[in-house]
Amino acid sequence: MTTKVEKSIQVDVPLRTAYDQWTQFEDFPHFMGGVKEVRQLTDQRLHWVAEIAGVRREWEAAVLEQDPDRKVAWAATSGATNAGAVRFEAAGPDSTIVYLELEYEPEGLVEQVGDKLGIVERQVRSDLERFKSLVESQGYASGSWRGSVNEHVDVGTPGVNDAYGSAGDKGKAGISPTAVAAGVAAVAGAAVAGVAAATSGKQETTTPAPTPAETPTAGTTTQEGVVQPQEVTVVEQPPPDAVVRDDVLVPESDDQGYTAGPSTEGVEHGTRRDGDDPMLGGGSR
Repeated sequence: MTTKVEKSIQVDVPLRTAYDQWTQFEDFPHFMGGVKEVRQLTDQRLHWVAEIAGVRREWEAAVLEQDPDRKVAWAATSGATNAGAVRFEAAGPDSTIVYLELEYEPEGLVEQVGDKLGIVERQVRSDLERFKSLVESQGYASGSWRGSVNEHVDVGTPGVNDAYGSAGDKGKAGISPTAVAAGVAAVAGAAVAGVAAATSGKQETTTPAPTPAETPTAGTTTQEGVVQPQEVTVVEQPPPDAVVRDDVLVPESDDQGYTAGPSTEGVEHGTRRDGDDPMLGGGSR
């Protein structure tokens, strides 16, 4: 089963600048995340090395049609089976819309699982965004090739049927056990992340209310926001029917030979005796 990917992006540079930059095939690794190497063997033949989801693939492709400022179409002739076309359309004097159509055939368990997760589709979208960033930041193309291939023969958008030369060709797949293991791990990680993202918006987390025994009555807050309990000293209160006395008993003292009996300051409890001098400690009782 094959997979088709169709993406487009608007690039704010003139049409010729966008097209000329795209024809610099050996610069593809600068903005295509999964592409490790592109070697232009002839005007019509390219050798590709790519690694996506830990799987390394190699193939050779033939340019089936190249029409300056309009279109580049290709199909694999060996290795990984893929084909497609990129078109350029002016959206104004300083803006271009780039359309990319790709069809490929995933091989092996890792690629098939990655295909179901849309890894290649996301990679294509990311590559177009990086192409936009690259050419807009430069403001010019790093090179150009204005030649044409089958300019007057419209091959349409090539598909895997046009890549019949690579059908069933796995001799250049370059899939090592290490790469497969890495690919499985990457795909599994992406799957877990996808499930987590899908479920996070649907579930609400409910925190149970603390029981009375768990509710802190006093404490301090640590840097982690955890309340640490403090010891609280409980002072026994007198029973409700107890009588609390507010008088203070002052023991008798001898002041310069004068002897005064016990007194209650500020409270009248009797009459003044003769000879008591209030200024010297005597007073009412």
